[in-house]
Amino acid sequence: MTAVRPEACAAPDKEVVDRVRAGEVDLFEVLMRRYNQKLYRAARSVFPGDPSEAEDVVQDAWVRAFQHLHQFEGRAQLSTWLVRITLHEAWARSRKRRRLGPLDDSDEQEAAMQAATPGPDPEKDASTLEMRAFLEEAVATLPENYRTVFVLRSIEDMSTEETAECLDLSLDVVKTRLHRARGLLRRELLARAGTSVAALYAFAGARCDRIVAAVLARVGREPVSKPS
Repeated sequence: MTAVRPEACAAPDKEVVDRVRAGEVDLFEVLMRRYNQKLYRAARSVFPGDPSEAEDVVQDAWVRAFQHLHQFEGRAQLSTWLVRITLHEAWARSRKRRRLGPLDDSDEQEAAMQAATPGPDPEKDASTLEMRAFLEEAVATLPENYRTVFVLRSIEDMSTEETAECLDLSLDVVKTRLHRARGLLRRELLARAGTSVAALYAFAGARCDRIVAAVLARVGREPVSKPS
């Protein structure tokens, strides 16, 4: 049988899940490629200043999802189920970090330096990076309960119902927290950012490849597609 390249698989989530359960384990990579960015952004809502920690959270969440895929019953969307797993992992790590005290921020500084590397159009890239950094810093100042709602609703464009299910909140609480988050970010900030909000927590192809490779190695599989 010819292996299906993850980026070329158009099968719906339920079919992919069923096929993975039936033994086509390589297709788990399809799910990772589809939802890596969503899970990474959910993790960054808990660790807004630590991309490395968020990446670790996503890896552990995928391993947990792989190990418990038989428990997915399909009553909720797969993406919602995955986000819940990711957030619970992130919250557990956050509680542990608070008990242990502040950690070294060298990884964050290194990531920032890498992000600042000029591309083909240095002036344009610098402006985009500056705006994104400005937005990320503003979002990081939000209280976590507001920030998580804001990331899921405004950055990942999840519905109020999906967000409420992910966070075990009522619809009214989600709406209230989103409203307050937007207020705290101030109208002029969002007006200046415009559609750039969608660029927060950029998920580069290399990061996606790294998470896929690490998770598949931990579950004893090889990637179907090779990093470009």
